[in-house]
Amino acid sequence: MATVAGGSRRVRPIEWVMRAVVSAHAVLIFGQPVFAGVYLSGDFDGLRWHAAGANVVTSVGYVQVVVGIVAWVRLRRAWPFLATMALVVAETVQYFAGLGGALWLHIPLGVMTIVALVVMFIAVWWAPVRREGTDA
Repeated sequence: MATVAGGSRRVRPIEWVMRAVVSAHAVLIFGQPVFAGVYLSGDFDGLRWHAAGANVVTSVGYVQVVVGIVAWVRLRRAWPFLATMALVVAETVQYFAGLGGALWLHIPLGVMTIVALVVMFIAVWWAPVRREGTDA
């Protein structure tokens, strides 16, 4: 994973920051369906936890946007930023759909954002962000 033909490659600090933020984002987003399930099971406190979790997940998503911008500037790779922007736009739409009670949009978009975040998690750990022009 961190090797290049003929030797090892040092992982840059921004790559570790991107990995950490994406990992935290992924862990947090998996709590959302759990809290929704608690609520749907009849425990009305689950809705409060789901709403609080939505605030935290959305905030971490915005932090990830900033990290994506830094990765783009430092490593000259746009994909982390562009993927994060697509994810955060979907999360924001989903957030407001949930507030508005549009479950027909909120639930499928929630599933899609979890899948997208898992794909991004795999991407930043499997094939780390590399500076343009370096060996892969």
